[in-house]
Amino acid sequence: MTYNEKLLDRTKRHPEKQKNPDRPMGKKPDWIKVKAPSPTGIYQETKDIVKSMKLTTVCEEAGCPNIGECWAKSHATFMIMGEICTRACAFCNVATGKPDALDTWEPTRVAKACKEMKLKHVVVTSVDRDDLKDGGAQHFIKTIQEIRRLSPNTTVEILPGDFRGDFDAIDMVTNAKPDVFNHNLETVPALYPTIRPGARYFRSLRLLERVKEVDPTIFTKSGLMVGLGETNEQVAQVMDDMRAANIDFITIGQYLQPTPKHAPVDRFVHPDDFKKLEKMAYAKGFLMVSASPLTRSSHHAGDDFAKLKAAREEKIAKAP
Repeated sequence: MTYNEKLLDRTKRHPEKQKNPDRPMGKKPDWIKVKAPSPTGIYQETKDIVKSMKLTTVCEEAGCPNIGECWAKSHATFMIMGEICTRACAFCNVATGKPDALDTWEPTRVAKACKEMKLKHVVVTSVDRDDLKDGGAQHFIKTIQEIRRLSPNTTVEILPGDFRGDFDAIDMVTNAKPDVFNHNLETVPALYPTIRPGARYFRSLRLLERVKEVDPTIFTKSGLMVGLGETNEQVAQVMDDMRAANIDFITIGQYLQPTPKHAPVDRFVHPDDFKKLEKMAYAKGFLMVSASPLTRSSHHAGDDFAKLKAAREEKIAKAP
């Protein structure tokens, strides 16, 4: 079976979800709609580089609505350690199953792609690899090291899983000194049993707190989806929890249902309400906030990193 055939075969892509009843996906409001990618120009160049390097992107695997915009700007978020995840979150479109062995040369190919694409900033994420003793920590470290070696002007943002709360793994990756350590809480604690059953809210929160304990200079970042059934009060509490863990940057975006077998959209949050969430987050002390219907963890990550650095410098300058 070819790669594209696997993408289209939803039964094999999400075997654990086939017992779920079909949930109506509903019509998206106008503010959610995006233009279909145009397979020409820089978009096609980005696609060709990704294909020639035999790399996986979360842009494709997760069905990101921003792929046309990002790839047309030569931006891509690389997903390492394969295309098969050991977990089965109710919101995620990444395939679930038994992963293949790690590709030893993948970190080098990611670094070569960064160099060829002349990336100023790169986001590297991964599937969850609960089958690995270190959760893939060494693979992340090698990827960071190879990017530093082959594309030294590229700043590195990582978006790993939770390493099952293993401090040794978290500390090792932190000591590899990514510029941004991102790990998404995804939703409010009350929804974890149904939306993110393989994860634990406070384990994810503690991971980000630990990063700051090991190296306070590294920016930490986390994201939430809204429209899954959470309340504004619950979102506000998550913001407070994040700030208590010294998280610098929060992203908030609209949940979009990938297939009828995934968790349904509870509501489409209006752009005006996202503005209110943005205002609330800044009031709680985040250095950087990105909140909009189409916000995703890696969307505009390079521009946001520059703003994040400027915000920290401004805060330091104002300190007594």
